[in-house]
Amino acid sequence: MTEQLRLMAVHAHPDDESSKGAATMAKYVSEGVDVLVATCTGGERGSILNPKLQGDPYIEEHIHEVRAKEMDEARQILGVRQEWLGFVDSGLPEGDPLPPLPEDCFALQDVEAAAEPLVKLIRTFKPQVITTYDENGGYPHPDHIMTHKISMVAFEAAGDPGKYPEAGEAWQPQKLYYNQGFNRARTVALHEALLARGLDSPYGEWLERWKTFDRPERTLTTYVPCADFFEIRDKALIAHRTQIDPDGGWFRVPMDIQKEVWPTEEYELAKSLVDTSLPEDDLFAGIRNN
Repeated sequence: MTEQLRLMAVHAHPDDESSKGAATMAKYVSEGVDVLVATCTGGERGSILNPKLQGDPYIEEHIHEVRAKEMDEARQILGVRQEWLGFVDSGLPEGDPLPPLPEDCFALQDVEAAAEPLVKLIRTFKPQVITTYDENGGYPHPDHIMTHKISMVAFEAAGDPGKYPEAGEAWQPQKLYYNQGFNRARTVALHEALLARGLDSPYGEWLERWKTFDRPERTLTTYVPCADFFEIRDKALIAHRTQIDPDGGWFRVPMDIQKEVWPTEEYELAKSLVDTSLPEDDLFAGIRNN
């Protein structure tokens, strides 16, 4: 295949691109693949999760602008392009019973209407491969679930000239994947490796909570080797200062152990219009050289 390879990663909020599949994107950028992140919302209702920045009145008042600036820094670190779809963060409802979602938010939009800007972006960028979230959102944040919904509609509609005729000339992506980097197999492997070396593991409580989840294990189909880009992934994640504490649990596993024990990022092949053989080690398997 002589045509430029293009990968689109569809995410709910700024920072999601750096915690889910970032090393994969950096790897493909290094190989000359054109990579675009589509960010559905501005993260306006996200909490300030870094305790070092909590209570800062400027950040609290200008959270939208602050998170946009963080996104731009992370984009540059990863070497990707990035576009905003323009929806408003739904926030993560908490309590029992859960409060209603804000009226203007992404998660309450009509799915068919909300898919149109993504269809337009697909037709403009022309990716062969798209990554997004599974039907559970990876975790059940309303924006992640809505991201899944519009991604599925857009994947099917982008190649149909009868759908969204004002969104540009039809273009059909060939493969769609779900991010599955937070999988049980990886977590167990890193947890056991840390304990075997006499080190504390941040994953003990995770694994206990996993036992309470009423969901089947996902099928991992694709393992992308990208350990050489883990440092870039972490640097991009730290750029989202309001969301990530650089001294927090995200970074407690020594890098050499990560690279040795689990040197890949994982995906679940959800749709493919090309022949491929599972398991894969390349999101473009079946597309290269076709």
